[in-house]
Amino acid sequence: MAHYQRFGSVPAKRHTQHRDADGNLYYEELMGEEGFSSDSSLLYHRHVPSAIVDARTWDLPDHSTVPNQPLKPLHLRLHELFTEPAGTVVDAVRGRRLVLGNADVRISYVVADQPSPLYRNATGDECVFVEAGSGVVETVFGDLTVGAGDYVILPRATTHRWLPAGDERLRLYIIEANSHIAPPKRYLSRYGQLLEHAPYCERDLRVPSEPHTSDGEDVEVYIKHRGTGPMGLAGSVHVVPRHPFDVVGWDGCLYPYVFNVADFEPITGRIHQPPPVHQVFEGNNFVVCNFVPRKVDYHPLSVPVPYYHSNVDSDEVMFYVAGDYEARKGSGIGIGSISLHPGGHSHGPQPSAIEASLGAERFDELAVMVDTFRPLELGEAGRAADDPSYAWSWSGRGPS
Repeated sequence: MAHYQRFGSVPAKRHTQHRDADGNLYYEELMGEEGFSSDSSLLYHRHVPSAIVDARTWDLPDHSTVPNQPLKPLHLRLHELFTEPAGTVVDAVRGRRLVLGNADVRISYVVADQPSPLYRNATGDECVFVEAGSGVVETVFGDLTVGAGDYVILPRATTHRWLPAGDERLRLYIIEANSHIAPPKRYLSRYGQLLEHAPYCERDLRVPSEPHTSDGEDVEVYIKHRGTGPMGLAGSVHVVPRHPFDVVGWDGCLYPYVFNVADFEPITGRIHQPPPVHQVFEGNNFVVCNFVPRKVDYHPLSVPVPYYHSNVDSDEVMFYVAGDYEARKGSGIGIGSISLHPGGHSHGPQPSAIEASLGAERFDELAVMVDTFRPLELGEAGRAADDPSYAWSWSGRGPS
């Protein structure tokens, strides 16, 4: 995010001595993307950030996938995945279950009621949508207070942990990239400022609070990284001699931030607008869009629900968060559902929804969409949450 921030104590010039009141040198760390050629930040630590005293393997949750074959549109009921009562020990890192994935992006889901361990994703950025609940994401940059409707963008290798508030359960929809996640390039100036036609601006972004120090020795940090396991992933646990939250100050253009979906200003028109107007973020070979409550098409003969469309280059994943998604009435889809409409299959509204939408002035719906440019495969959670009758919902009957 090329939007400069500065917190805490930093020296007047980078890469120069910076000392505490007793004369002890702080340790400068550059966290940067694309080999010193893109956004970066400088963090100043009390202790050596590279120090570890032990390492062991972390057996990741099941990341195996199977192809969507025979090719079918799918309905996945995520709210059926975590039905245990509150108090069951599930955290936002180790409790994630893989729903869908390919070589570019993985979509997981978790309902967490326990603090997570310290965690660092070394494979790519994470975009975590908070479906419900509230809490704090503690990071090496400072804290982020989060709640329902928040997107939490966590740059690759950011050390952090998730803390649910009180007895609340955090419902998290996790989009993990094998790349970086950022606002769409068409929303940005050549210097990185969000432009006038963008549906949000820098004022809508929440950045970390002042960095703080956490005490502790021989602290564990869980790391997801590239390896030889399913989807090319592996896990490790590093034991560090001092708590990694020891930053006295930082500055730069790379840091975690929060954007709430309620601050997305929808782009509407006299006739139906295509999905790219709903885009909020993008990564390599995928985009993230959101459909928010909005005024709909106002041409006197407009058809407010989407037309049938065949996205020949992409798979379309829709996560239904709140409201009443008009186009899917009668399909079985409800709050907490995912639909997967794969490339190669034309899809669109339920037939009855077309006539029912005529004359509508507003849609009250909230959904998060991910479009990928490589086919998605089903993870173990996707297979567990599958509604086997959905593929036949347009025709009204299944195989004989």
